[in-house]
Amino acid sequence: MHRDHTPGNGGPSARPQPSAPGSRALRIGVGGPVGSGKTALVAALCRVLAGRFSLAVVTNDIYTTEDADFLRAAGVLAADRIAAVQTGCCPHTAVRDDISGNLDAVEDLEAAHPDLDLVLIESGGDNLTMTFSRGLADVQMFVIDVSGGDKVPRKGGPGVSRSDLLVINKTDIAPQIGADLAVMDRDAARMRPGTPVAFLSLRETPDADVVTAWVLDRLAAWRAGTPVPAVRAGG
Repeated sequence: MHRDHTPGNGGPSARPQPSAPGSRALRIGVGGPVGSGKTALVAALCRVLAGRFSLAVVTNDIYTTEDADFLRAAGVLAADRIAAVQTGCCPHTAVRDDISGNLDAVEDLEAAHPDLDLVLIESGGDNLTMTFSRGLADVQMFVIDVSGGDKVPRKGGPGVSRSDLLVINKTDIAPQIGADLAVMDRDAARMRPGTPVAFLSLRETPDADVVTAWVLDRLAAWRAGTPVPAVRAGG
C-alpha cells in the first residue's frame, strides 16, 4: 500500500488517488526523448534550488543507473537524496502504466527525508507519446531539443500537447542546424493553446531561469494548497 494514495475499487491496477495539495512534497515529472537534456536540466534545477528547499530526485533508466550516477558525480545533491529505478522496459511504462517502482522510490526518499519540499522524477528517454501518471507526478514538464529540427512541436503527441510545461532546449545550436525558433514557437502555441512553453539554453543560462521560475510558481501554489495546474492543455 502506497502511503500517499487512496486505493481505488478496481483492484491492483486501479489508479492511485493523489494526496491533497500541500500535504506532502510536490512531485514534478521530467520527460522527453533521449538526448533532449533532461538530466542536465534536473542538475541545473538542483543546483539553483537545493539551497532554498529540501529536494530529492528519482531517475529512470532501462538497465543502468547512469542518470543517477551522473547527478551524484556532479554533486548537485547528497547521494542519499538521489534514487535510481531500473525499469527493464520502455521508460513510459514505469511512469505511466505500472508506477509501483517509482512510487516505492519516492516514498523511501520521503521516509528518509520527512522535510522534502520537491521531488523531481526523471523518466528515461522516450518518444513524443510519453506522459506521467497523475498518480505519480502532480505536474509534468516535457523536454525536446532543436536537434530534431523545427518540425518537432507540430508533430504533436501527448508529451508535447498535454505536459504542463513544454521545454524547447538547446536553442543555442538552432542556427547551426537550421532550426527556426519562431516556427517552433508558433507551432508549440498551436498544439498547446494557453499552456506555457519555455525556450532554454543551459550554455547561455546555466541556472535555467525560465524553468526555475515555473517550478517556483508551481511549488508556491502547491504549498498554498492550490491544485496545480488549474487548467491543462489536452485534458
